Amino acid sequence: MATFKKSGKKTMPAISTGSLPDIVFMILLFFMVTTTMRQTEHMVMVNLPAASEISKLERKDLSSYIYVGTPLKKYQGKYGTDSRIQLNDSFRTVDEIRDFVAAERENLSEQDRPFMTVNIKADKDTRMGIITDIKQELRRCNALKILYGANAVE
Repeated sequence: MATFKKSGKKTMPAISTGSLPDIVFMILLFFMVTTTMRQTEHMVMVNLPAASEISKLERKDLSSYIYVGTPLKKYQGKYGTDSRIQLNDSFRTVDEIRDFVAAERENLSEQDRPFMTVNIKADKDTRMGIITDIKQELRRCNALKILYGANAVE
């Protein structure tokens, strides 16, 4: 019976990297399409009121958002169950709205600053006193373009 002998060492063939850029591009494109970008984390529950006459914002980049509502369950131990004001990613008081508006104006270009709007997204069960205090503070810092977030009535 004949036996086979290995003659010399066999080397592994080189891995072809020709298709590697295509694979990386496909993975990058997949993540770009499926990922959503959220600007702020909601810390309050906001159930928007219904409205029959609503219009859509044309330039969302000129809007700054103030959320008003009951804190989420994980924050209720620290902040209670009363309505709270959320500016960006933290709870704030009415007195801190002026600094918030000033910082948001600084982020805009010089020609866009007159078009800045403040969008108040308040829970439909929020007391009107908090909304009035917010509006008064916005008036003091000369932020006079105010929008109220609402859901469309179907």
